[in-house]
Amino acid sequence: MRSTLKPTPPTPTVCASDQPLAPALLTPGRGVEGPVTRTMAALLNAAQMGLAEAYVNGAEIPDDWMRGLVRTTLPPLFRHWPGLLAPYPWVLQESEQLAESASDLMRVQYNLPQPMLNRMLGDWPTIYPKYSMGLWETGAEDLRQSQALMIDQLIDRLEINDGDSILDFGCGWGCIPNYILARFPNVRVTGLNLSSQQCDYVRVKMNDPESLLSSGRFELIEGDMNAVDFQNQFDKILSVGVFCHVGNLSGALQKLASALKPKGQALIHIITVRISNNMSSGFTHKYIFPHGRYWSHDAIPSRANHLKTVKRWYLNGRNYERTFGTWLDRFDASQELVSTLDYGMDYERFRRIWRFYMLLLGTNFGAADGEFNGNGQYLLVHA
Repeated sequence: MRSTLKPTPPTPTVCASDQPLAPALLTPGRGVEGPVTRTMAALLNAAQMGLAEAYVNGAEIPDDWMRGLVRTTLPPLFRHWPGLLAPYPWVLQESEQLAESASDLMRVQYNLPQPMLNRMLGDWPTIYPKYSMGLWETGAEDLRQSQALMIDQLIDRLEINDGDSILDFGCGWGCIPNYILARFPNVRVTGLNLSSQQCDYVRVKMNDPESLLSSGRFELIEGDMNAVDFQNQFDKILSVGVFCHVGNLSGALQKLASALKPKGQALIHIITVRISNNMSSGFTHKYIFPHGRYWSHDAIPSRANHLKTVKRWYLNGRNYERTFGTWLDRFDASQELVSTLDYGMDYERFRRIWRFYMLLLGTNFGAADGEFNGNGQYLLVHA
């Protein structure tokens, strides 16, 4: 019988890059919830949307000019007026559903023509398309190597052992499971995914003798995290990027806890901001990530009632800036092919939406030397 006594939690381990920044200045009237802040946030959002809509509708705005504008305006907001980076009140709060606007998200972001995504994200024998940060700061020379180094880091930090049963909570195109299976001959991986198109890609790999996903050690579950109930518990749980689309952190972390063995470990990798509140963008909410929010770096440790954070890391935003820059270069270089595909809209409009998206987010991550908007990793165990 498991004891009902709760052990004294260990002091969380914090990496040097995770040392707290100087507190943001929240002066009277400019607090995150204050009426002045809400009005100014709405005006800032309207200005960003005006620029975005002009670009999407054909305005010729040089890339360097847009990058310079973001690099100039964003650092003061990070340091002094973080509340202005939350354009809607819902950004600041948890929602009722674990994942919000899930079907819309699949339609506008993940169920796009696979040849375009392959060209942009890369598609190699071991590294399948992977829609998350590559690790460049340790010396990667190209996108493929940066993604391999990032997965190696995740494996080390989650302390994966050969023979573990692993859940990839949001497995995408199966890149991380395939890489893990290649490194560990006795590991078993279950992948959860909502995107029908990504699942189609994974199922092809599951029937490809050259892919480790066909080894019999991988199981795919196609479903919504709001509804899925896992029949088994896992030694390790890994989630990369999914929690940017989670509206209710407390509920999602409780679901992870229910799927984790008593002595198991979970690692969450997520876009995060080291400011006093969550952050979002009117443009990305409308065109890219419906109801997407970037959680404050302290959000997961403060809401993990069923799990506790024993280690956390902050990964400098310049890693993601370079990843986005590489994706943009690859997208631009593939126009002969990608312009012929069906996006459900005029291609020139799609191209401009995606170019603005990659320019905006990539520059956001690199602003203020990457010290505010980057990626967080959290190692969790049962509370």
